[in-house]
Amino acid sequence: MKTLMQQNKSTEELTNEIKSATDIEDYLIRNKEELELPHLSDALHLLLSQKELSRADVVRDSLLDRAYVYQIFSGERTPSRDKLIAIAFGLHLSDTQTQTILKLSCNRELYAREERDALILFALQREMTIMETNDLLFTHGFTVLGTTKE
Repeated sequence: MKTLMQQNKSTEELTNEIKSATDIEDYLIRNKEELELPHLSDALHLLLSQKELSRADVVRDSLLDRAYVYQIFSGERTPSRDKLIAIAFGLHLSDTQTQTILKLSCNRELYAREERDALILFALQREMTIMETNDLLFTHGFTVLGTTKE
């Protein structure tokens, strides 16, 4: 089964190829498959299947509204960064998988030098639930995940 963002070349390898390329069109043709990123909804469906979860599981474990989650999975809505992080908790994603879906959605990745992001990374790495994560965020005076209106 294909994994999310399965590629043969690293970003560093692609960057080096660009540096040494004399013809960008040749580079683009040779690396067409490397440059194709799945749509966010496709990636979420793939993760749902890999994790053997239902969308109802994601709704329950993300603390998000059912209709809203279903619209994200169908591609009808584009989630904010916090909503996507809540979905990551609903999907029981690792910190690496969470960073990947943030990249796919053109959202800023979690940044370990930012205190709130560091707390979220800590929670993801320890497989904490969204409720445990929200307790941690609240204790440190930060906005919680999954419960605010979009």
